[in-house]
Amino acid sequence: MSALQLGRAFGRSMKTFTNGLQTDLSQYIRCSSTNCPDFGVLFDIDGVLTRGKNVIPAARQALKKITDSNGEFQVPTVFVTNAGNTLRKYKAKQLSDLFDINVKVDQVMLSHSPLHLYKEYHDKCVLVCGQGPVKEIADGLGFTKTVTIEDIKNTFPNLDMVDHSARPKKTSDCVRNSFPKIEAIVLFGEPNRWETSLQLLIDVLLTNGDISSNMMSGHQAQNIPVLACNMDLMWMSDNPMPRFAHGMFLHCLESVYEKVVGRPLKYAALLGKPSITTYYYAEHLLMKEASKLCGQPSLSTLYAIGDNPLADIFGANLYKRKLAEAKALETKLRSMTSSSDKFPAPSASSSGSNHFNQLRRGFTTSNEATNQHHVKEAVSVLVCTGIFSPTPKEDLTKPMVWHCPRDVKFEESLAQPDKIVDDVDVALDWIFKRENYSI
Repeated sequence: MSALQLGRAFGRSMKTFTNGLQTDLSQYIRCSSTNCPDFGVLFDIDGVLTRGKNVIPAARQALKKITDSNGEFQVPTVFVTNAGNTLRKYKAKQLSDLFDINVKVDQVMLSHSPLHLYKEYHDKCVLVCGQGPVKEIADGLGFTKTVTIEDIKNTFPNLDMVDHSARPKKTSDCVRNSFPKIEAIVLFGEPNRWETSLQLLIDVLLTNGDISSNMMSGHQAQNIPVLACNMDLMWMSDNPMPRFAHGMFLHCLESVYEKVVGRPLKYAALLGKPSITTYYYAEHLLMKEASKLCGQPSLSTLYAIGDNPLADIFGANLYKRKLAEAKALETKLRSMTSSSDKFPAPSASSSGSNHFNQLRRGFTTSNEATNQHHVKEAVSVLVCTGIFSPTPKEDLTKPMVWHCPRDVKFEESLAQPDKIVDDVDVALDWIFKRENYSI
């Protein structure tokens, strides 16, 4: 190597070293100078930050309070939405563009995000249903073999017969042997043409996934696991009245299946708010954000801001209860280990709390610092810019109509928020005051 080449190589090495040093220094200065909060925030999106494609004015002001002049977050923040017909990167870009801030992919949690934990289904042939890039969504979550409603419709055109104008002119003898046996169903969100999806999903369930055989063995037992994301019955768009959401489609599917078969549809998993699994995973993401921002994943309180008492508030309060039960169990176990008394058999409630702690630990690997840190409290904040509106006056003390699937047990107390405010800007002011925090 010539002297000139050596000089250039040395120059490149020094430039790389200097850039790395500057990056490390800027990160050190940021961590040292930032007033690291002892809390994190989970934002719902529809009805809290936006109404359809329109930004709620208070949301723009609110997000300015937790970001710096470069659009970087100064408070650990995760956006938790029940939307599921898109990819996290697209939702992150949408939020970044709408509010002129830097929302990272890891700060976005969609209803289907926890599915990457359900590894027992990743190598099975899975039917995915919803709108948008459903195969790409499934690939990103770890699923390796997927088919869609459109794949079934194209292979078996005689199965979709509701639309008279779309019926085949002639009966087709399809090549059926090449179509794979479906081993699980994943419902990402409300599909287009509900009647088509309802018909073909029932066909898959009744044939136990072997739709090419036409053998209606599903009347005997349901052997196909069904994993459903987003239980919202309705959502708030830019229309003044709420619109049907995926929960309404699930309600239709459940009703049709029970009417045809004579027994309830079984779910292997229900994800999205108010599912407790959603909050397990949201806490994990929030701790990772705290670690990036302050160098350590230490948060005492999780604030969940939402507009739906039966989803955002119910789920946050359910999580608060689980936190309290887990804390009580840990205290009891410490007391027992320091006592010479005989260790008692675990009760049903303590077993549930222990399972809760195991799940929380399961979201982190053994070499991650976040493995040893969890929030101690969850606080629910209800805003009046979405599903819940004070005009006409709504009274949360009156009996509610339960809008979630039959698998989620309704407890009216869990739909009562810790705080009701006008909008998300007021919500943040209340949180800052409660935490005695200022940026």
